[in-house]
Amino acid sequence: MNSYRRRQLARRLALVPQEYVIDFAFTVEEIVLMGRHPHLPRFGRPAVEDWRQVDRALAEIGIKHLQRRPVNELSGGEKQRVAVARALAQQTPVLLLDEATASLDVRYTLTILQALQRRVRERGDTVIAVLHDLNLAAGFCQQLLFIKRGRPAAFGTVDEVLTADNIRRVFEVESKVVDDEFNQGKRVAFCLQGVE
Repeated sequence: MNSYRRRQLARRLALVPQEYVIDFAFTVEEIVLMGRHPHLPRFGRPAVEDWRQVDRALAEIGIKHLQRRPVNELSGGEKQRVAVARALAQQTPVLLLDEATASLDVRYTLTILQALQRRVRERGDTVIAVLHDLNLAAGFCQQLLFIKRGRPAAFGTVDEVLTADNIRRVFEVESKVVDDEFNQGKRVAFCLQGVE
């Protein structure tokens, strides 16, 4: 990482933090356009391609209707969707997401994860996402890494990692992992007995 200059790194890697705070009255469109900064020449102006990527990202995340709104007037969930759109507009081969969907309802969470899944499928991008929802992880991830006390506890495919034994060992809860015909994947049910 240290061998890259900032602009080079920003062309390779985009980050969506857990919380996205902007105190200035930039519009949503201006914030998403900031994702194009690594691609602009010094003192250059956005080109047609930059605006195309902004429009595409706004549409992918479903926030085109917000493009002229000041970002500091948005809800927390709307701001988080803007942060994801900004990262998509950055057009990097690697995206890092730190609980990027934690404050969103299920519809917007699925919209974002499906957009990321399309990027992986169509462009070959790599998405590394921190998710605490095991069912979302099972539905959208190709590989899982369980971490316990800051250390790797299990790593591999969804089938290898998402087991009742691993969940008990890492999260200290009882669960049942089943095949989900509706989603053609794995689904986890947790035992609520003994929860205080």
